Amino acid sequence: MADINEIAKQFVNYYYSTFDSDRSQLGPLYRPESMLTWEGAPIQGVNAVLEKLVGLPFQKVVHKVETLDAQPSSPTVPSILVSVTGALKVDDGESELKFSQVFNLIPDGGSYYVQNDIFRLNYG
Repeated sequence: MADINEIAKQFVNYYYSTFDSDRSQLGPLYRPESMLTWEGAPIQGVNAVLEKLVGLPFQKVVHKVETLDAQPSSPTVPSILVSVTGALKVDDGESELKFSQVFNLIPDGGSYYVQNDIFRLNYG
């Protein structure tokens, strides 16, 4: 397997820069069987995931990644589990919100897609 830390770093950089600039463009990272769990609510499929992300109640967001950890997630498939923590600001607000997100990345034709994605804001 290629260097999973480098793959994870490239994925996370792409994901958050795309999310921050135009989250409607995240569709190619998901598949019909992909699942996003957003604050405890499960959402499945590309269209449903994009509808959730595009419909979030803010116009502008900036993510700042603080930690990124990666490890293989299967002994038989070169998949990667990526855990991210960080902070985000929405709509030019003064305060940052802490978040954590976990991606399960599956190989597909030379790149990776998101099989599972769990997002949680950390309020306290």
